[in-house]
Amino acid sequence: MFTHWCKSSLLDLSFFYCLIYAVKMGYFVQNGANFVVTPVLREDIAVVCNRRKVLWSPGCGSLTEITKAEELGAEIVKLFPGSTYGPGFVKGILAPQPWTSIMPTGGVSPTEENLKGWVEAGVYCVGMGSKLMAKQADGSFDYTEIERRTRHTLQIISSLRK
Repeated sequence: MFTHWCKSSLLDLSFFYCLIYAVKMGYFVQNGANFVVTPVLREDIAVVCNRRKVLWSPGCGSLTEITKAEELGAEIVKLFPGSTYGPGFVKGILAPQPWTSIMPTGGVSPTEENLKGWVEAGVYCVGMGSKLMAKQADGSFDYTEIERRTRHTLQIISSLRK
């Protein structure tokens, strides 16, 4: 249900799955994943994604991991948890490696203040999940509110990038 809603209602957004095991990759790609975000750096996942031409963004927490991920073909590295590292870490990585594309997740909020710090630090994009989710009183997802929050967040990012 949520997958169908994402594909039909948020046409400008790509669809992905977060996973840890490469053996599940075929299943997710066959079901519409056009990029993969993982919590850790895994060479086996890099191999599967590269073979299938699926964008892979591994979770990294050091310059060594970021460099290894890029050597394995990662176009965008996930900085996780972003709240632990902060925008200053991004600036520190981009100083010697301005070609690195960083996506912080965990600790990214859909507020202008938070997003401004990340954008000014030079991130390529940001990742958010739980901060955009909303539920109705019965516990089901409130898709209208999720869409509103997502569109509002994209507007903030667009205005900051000008």
